[in-house]
Amino acid sequence: MIICPHRFLELKQIFMDCIHLLTLHEPGNELHKIAEVDIPGGSIDYVLTSVRNGVVVDFVGIELQALDTTGTLWPHRQRFLQEVGLGNDYDTDVNKPYGINWKMTAKTILVQLHHKIETFEHLSKHLVLVFQEPLLDYMRRNFSFAHIGHAKLGDSMQFHSYSLRKEEEQYRLRLDSRLSTNAKGIATCLGLQASPNVEMEKIIAILQTKISSRTLLTL
Repeated sequence: MIICPHRFLELKQIFMDCIHLLTLHEPGNELHKIAEVDIPGGSIDYVLTSVRNGVVVDFVGIELQALDTTGTLWPHRQRFLQEVGLGNDYDTDVNKPYGINWKMTAKTILVQLHHKIETFEHLSKHLVLVFQEPLLDYMRRNFSFAHIGHAKLGDSMQFHSYSLRKEEEQYRLRLDSRLSTNAKGIATCLGLQASPNVEMEKIIAILQTKISSRTLLTL
């Protein structure tokens, strides 16, 4: 299970898996990954951007969602140190609660997506949620997900679900499944409504000021 969202950035695979959503991208364009872009509705973790001659021609938003925890791991750490003979004076009260906060993680990200997706849909762009398969399974069981089906390019909201697989003595992220819906579909999950409105030029202007040699996506 991924707790730290930076783990999703390994080998830049998640960005490669979003290139097909840049429908205006052409051979010869540069690809830039821009972190922390503010838009109406909140901040986007990354924006994968297609740039030609220094001008942004297309972009896709990428949100990373690792798993939140609840409680404290400290008593378990202390017990481990005691078990390996590194001391006997540690607090070993393991009755203090600790675990994955599934409900808060799922509810928080769906509300955030609801605030942002209509902005992307209004611009005819895509927003991608990058997360793990166990979180997708939890959402399916606890939220209204029956209407969310296999990924379609025409849907503004894309779900990229990854598994962490052991390969040659190390763990690698692998894209497991792709689903999609639209702004109405996200509202259906939560029973909410929102209507942000923004002009394309405003987003382009923000991205334009952020592209540089440091944001260039290289292999």
